Amino acid sequence: MKIVRKIIEIDEDLCDGCGQCVTGCAEGALAVVDGKAKVISDNLCDGLGACIGECPTGALEIVEREAEAFDEAAVEQHLEHLAAADDKPATPFPTGGCPSAGLKMFAPRKAGESSPPVAGDEGPAGDSALTHWPIKIRLVPPHAPFLKQAHLLVLADCGAVAFPTLHRDFLEGRVVLIGCPKFDEVKEYIERFAQIFAQADIQTVTAVRMEVPCCAGLLTIVQKAMEKAAVAIPLEEVVLSARGRRVEA
Repeated sequence: MKIVRKIIEIDEDLCDGCGQCVTGCAEGALAVVDGKAKVISDNLCDGLGACIGECPTGALEIVEREAEAFDEAAVEQHLEHLAAADDKPATPFPTGGCPSAGLKMFAPRKAGESSPPVAGDEGPAGDSALTHWPIKIRLVPPHAPFLKQAHLLVLADCGAVAFPTLHRDFLEGRVVLIGCPKFDEVKEYIERFAQIFAQADIQTVTAVRMEVPCCAGLLTIVQKAMEKAAVAIPLEEVVLSARGRRVEA
């Protein structure tokens, strides 16, 4: 049913097809087609405009017009379809869009089993426990299928380099989201996690950060997001030294 409501409009003359708005849309309502960003379907766009701030050329704006009503069930089905379609090696977008916009889910490896070779790689993928893509906090939509009832690992991105047995000790059985509480947008992180906590029925959260003071904000972000979503999820904090050793929080 069509109603008069707010929705995203894209000026094709200003759009350069960079794809940054695509990654900023939690509902997967945008795609780069023939070198230009487009709204895939009106019922997938909530009209809130989270994508606008990602556009470097000012091509996006919120307008009020007659459009199909926003359909959350259609969004969830659409994201599941994207995840299923993208469970294959990534290839560059021919239109210049960002490959990180594609959701991917990988079959978890069995204990003691190495991952199979990936087409296009020079060698085997190794003992990766990663089960999904993307992993950056700002790129993962709250409706992503791999978030449903997940045990969540919120990781300071420096920890991925500092901790030598990250996959074995932290990734097994968890869905990982990484970011930096010092250089990234804290308010954006809180809002994103609040949406995830409100929608995904997260089972537990493990926050892994570095011991440097600026990294302590990672735990605060998660706590504030839980407050905003009005949920209480079991939360554990792990602190790593610069040499990759666990220290007391």
